[in-house]
Amino acid sequence: MIRSEDRAVRLGLRENATQFSLLVVVNAFVGAMVGMERSILPTIADREFQLVARTAVLSFIVVFGISKALTNYLAGRLSDRFGRKQVLVGGWLAALPVPFLLMWAPSWTWILVANALLGLSQGLCWSTTVIMKIDLVGSERRGLAMGLNEFAGYVAVAGAALGTGWIAARYGLRPEPFYLGVAFAAIGLALSALVVRETTQHVAHESALRNEPRANRTPGQVFWDTTLRDPNLSSVSQAGLVNNLNDGMAWGLFPLFFAAANMNIDRIGLLAAIYPATWGVAQLGTGALSDKVGRKWLIVSGMWVQAIGIAAVVLASGVAGFVCGSLLLGIGTAMVYPTLLAAIGDVAHPTWRASSVGVYRLWRDLGYAVGALVAGLTADALGLKGAMWLVAVLTFISGLVAALRMTETLGARRQSRGGRSELPSPYPVR
Repeated sequence: MIRSEDRAVRLGLRENATQFSLLVVVNAFVGAMVGMERSILPTIADREFQLVARTAVLSFIVVFGISKALTNYLAGRLSDRFGRKQVLVGGWLAALPVPFLLMWAPSWTWILVANALLGLSQGLCWSTTVIMKIDLVGSERRGLAMGLNEFAGYVAVAGAALGTGWIAARYGLRPEPFYLGVAFAAIGLALSALVVRETTQHVAHESALRNEPRANRTPGQVFWDTTLRDPNLSSVSQAGLVNNLNDGMAWGLFPLFFAAANMNIDRIGLLAAIYPATWGVAQLGTGALSDKVGRKWLIVSGMWVQAIGIAAVVLASGVAGFVCGSLLLGIGTAMVYPTLLAAIGDVAHPTWRASSVGVYRLWRDLGYAVGALVAGLTADALGLKGAMWLVAVLTFISGLVAALRMTETLGARRQSRGGRSELPSPYPVR
């Protein structure tokens, strides 16, 4: 039976346009925080700290990836237990010291500490904005909602990368580029603390409208279903991990690869921005497209387009080829990124959806650490091109795994009269 207080809560993008739009803006500031170091930190490692080994240069991505991945898992659990807004505000508080540490770090260890805090902040803030948007929109336009979320985040990543690259070319690598980060953190915290509203009431409302098996799952069951047992959820998790594996490689090795091709810091900043900008803008279309054509084949083909894009960068001999490869990598990532989140929302019940998103994002963002380690060790052993070829092959194989294991998740719930829905399940009702 639906409680009277639930009737005042409405699900849908249009019905919650103001709060949804605010969360899109907040996520743009979340993305900008990580974008501020994307085009210049490998150069800082090389020029200011004289790190020669590629594994050492990419250590900041390893620290960031592990910190963010573990925090993603906690963010889902904490959001289910304490509410979304408190977790979001906590994430912004963790972000406040980051730009100051990056500005004034006297050693590479300080840079690693900054990236541990950045990963903590990103895990709490980005996970929570994703969960809150899923809460608000319900099931009808979930792909579009995730496309808008990721659009805002990754266009901001690109904009911040371009901005810090431009500032660094004119004023130096430190401290001026990181002044932007101070503004990003302050504005994000103010919006989250003062204007964003809690969305757990939308979860209660959606749960009241549906009568599905698997509503009561233990944390261990959610973890293993999302990691391994459920073929759809686990296929999504492995694709997310490999997607961020190649993003970690691109983040760490592309600036070095472009520098080895005699690109200046201005040009490297522009090239570093093309990939996330394409990824961000294209998600406006791909997220909504997944609501119409389905999730599975966008995920599979997107992984394969990413592999082609990486190969194109490796084979390129100048700016035009670098741009072409970066565009393909961005398009492929846009096909995959919002679609993976939408697929999680298709399968997971509202009562354990945030926890499942947290598990998915745990594995996905461990991809940063795995990618940086694989790329760094392989680059030290076989060179930059060898590392990039290996990541391209792994990305192609990930798409093949999704093609063989996944079934289509869009429309898996059969809507019945009265707004209730059913999801066929291999698990007993608990």
